[in-house]
Amino acid sequence: MTRSIVHVDISGADEPRQHAFYRDLFDWTVTVQGPGYALVQAPNLRGALVEADGPSVVLGVGVPDLAAALARAVELGGAVVMPPLHNGWVTKAQVTDPAGNLVTLIQT
Repeated sequence: MTRSIVHVDISGADEPRQHAFYRDLFDWTVTVQGPGYALVQAPNLRGALVEADGPSVVLGVGVPDLAAALARAVELGGAVVMPPLHNGWVTKAQVTDPAGNLVTLIQT
């Protein structure tokens, strides 16, 4: 089941500095959507800058069958930490891999 990374969430505590860093270093477009959340557009990737207490990077992987991908993640030693939900743009869920890394699965 080979799938592409279609989204990335980059979290950090200082929202203005995070926005400036990615905008000015990589020339990414940063579009504020509201407090604590901004969309970013890079040449081959879309994502978000998310205000959070600590740093993290979460990959969003597009999958054609979200229910099947969740079941397979559990079979492979992962865990479902956020069941499927529709956020107004996409239907997504989150799992952890066997090491505890968070991955977002996005219905494509």
